[in-house]
Amino acid sequence: MKNFAISCDSNCDFYLEEYKELDVFVGRLSYVLTEKNGELTDCIDNFTCEQDYLDYYAKLSSGVIAKTSILSEEAHYELFKSVYQSGSKNLLHVCQSYGLSPTLDKAKDAYKRLKEEYPDFTIEFVESSSTTVGEQMLVRKAVEMRDNGASLVETRDKLESLKMHIQHYIIVGDLQHLKRGGRISGASAMVGTMLKIKPIIEFNKEGKLETVAKVMGTNKAISAVIEEGLSLGKHPDSFNMFVGHTGNVELATKLADKLQVAFGFKPQIRYIGAIIGAHLGPDAIAYTFISEKERKH
Repeated sequence: MKNFAISCDSNCDFYLEEYKELDVFVGRLSYVLTEKNGELTDCIDNFTCEQDYLDYYAKLSSGVIAKTSILSEEAHYELFKSVYQSGSKNLLHVCQSYGLSPTLDKAKDAYKRLKEEYPDFTIEFVESSSTTVGEQMLVRKAVEMRDNGASLVETRDKLESLKMHIQHYIIVGDLQHLKRGGRISGASAMVGTMLKIKPIIEFNKEGKLETVAKVMGTNKAISAVIEEGLSLGKHPDSFNMFVGHTGNVELATKLADKLQVAFGFKPQIRYIGAIIGAHLGPDAIAYTFISEKERKH
């Protein structure tokens, strides 16, 4: 019997089969697609194959708009209840950054309700100060520690010590999605698109996405993010690297190849899921790793 169970929200962007392989419970977020004719489609963040990702980003490229929702208190309640009913009385729950969403509040409210029904149920929370593959890296570390016999509290404390070392470097392909999300103005989006400006986005120490630079052209943007990543060094305790993308396999492979030369380590290339992909838009690329130094910003 394992010392504790692990759960997360679907923003972690694990693939469907990985939840079972890693023995991780998941709360799935939802989103609404608005077609060009105004038709609305309610969707759940549960892609089952590569074609689902490709179809989704093709829709966004064609002008379909995706609007996301956070995981509700009720959804957290049902998630945590399913963990308890599976036989686990101790749970580590990793959620997305509070700087992006008050998901943690919903999770804690759900736990208060459950504690009244199941007083022997213990949940420790880790607000990841991240999302997508960065959040996923923390969950993977939790799985590793759980499977090696670590306690719930030891694992929570380790993840808390690592989260400011999780580095995200995101290069956005379509400025219109940033405009729609309120990250940049309409004028900036128009001018930036004309000049082929690529914003570089990072998570800051508050767990918020921040535009830290604007570089002209994809090649220069890739060089800039690799240079900054190298300046922060590899974490001595845990080194792995993921390249995430929103439907552009060719560009993600180009980034991964350059990272392999720079770091001497081959990154794993992964799709970014529907939720964060709705805000980044098609053709975004990113890489994530655990660095020796903490976040700069």
